[in-house]
Amino acid sequence: MILFSLPLHERLGAALASLADLTSGRASIDRFQNLELHATVDAAVRGQRCLLLGAIAPPDQHLLGTLLLAHTLAREGAQAVTALLPYLGYARQDREEPGKSLAAAWIGTLLRASGVDRVITVDVHSASIHRLFPIPVCSLSPAPVFAAELARLAFRDATIVAPDEGALERAEAVRRAAGIERPLAHFVKRRTGAGIVHSMQYGEVGRQAVLVDDILDTGGTLLSACQALREAGAEQIVIMATHGLFTGTRWQSLPSLGVTHICCTDTVPLPERASAAGVVVLPVAELIAAHVRAVRQEPSG
Repeated sequence: MILFSLPLHERLGAALASLADLTSGRASIDRFQNLELHATVDAAVRGQRCLLLGAIAPPDQHLLGTLLLAHTLAREGAQAVTALLPYLGYARQDREEPGKSLAAAWIGTLLRASGVDRVITVDVHSASIHRLFPIPVCSLSPAPVFAAELARLAFRDATIVAPDEGALERAEAVRRAAGIERPLAHFVKRRTGAGIVHSMQYGEVGRQAVLVDDILDTGGTLLSACQALREAGAEQIVIMATHGLFTGTRWQSLPSLGVTHICCTDTVPLPERASAAGVVVLPVAELIAAHVRAVRQEPSG
């Protein structure tokens, strides 16, 4: 299996190649003077299985670059092209509403049309992606990564909390992986004209609480959940979000609500503003490498 990495994921790609014993292929994505993107593959891929470590989240050049590189690998005769997209952007656009684009389905169609046979990602937003994508999607749980960090922080008696019902499954996975006996707690989230409101709490919350979610974007959901946790008696709050986008500035108010640690993985390169705020980055290379090693044992054909 040959690994091709976008420059965005150069560090993750190097770690993955070492851990999974992959051959690194040479490829580039450049612009002509007229600003059109073009991909070049400098490796023999005919008859080979290829793993493309790419990205489809904004800026949109990542999406087009990934698609062009996948298409080039397929045209060069790759036996199979697997797209490794650590953060599956556009996955939140999965609701079929009249007059509105269904970006999640559109992305899947584009990947298939570009020669991608299947997708590997980390903590996809919703299971609806399996229905909307025309190719198989394997979503890896970051629970072992979060559990290891909780052990390091000595949060063994914490309450694992889902900020809404959509996060219940991933929060429960972290609770089990961390060996925490306290039952899971969760909130009911409502979107109002004034913003996000957490109105109901299920389960008891202890002095230490760990909020588990897939995406930290603007931080609106987590800010509201932290306010509710403080009212429920939590004194120390740890946030564990798989994909750290850190859009805008609202998330910077989280420490004022008792948040002592904000942890995310390196599925998305950490923005400088988040690094300056002391966000803890947890690597996912070993998690992905373990899956890739298993995939390599599958019969080719």
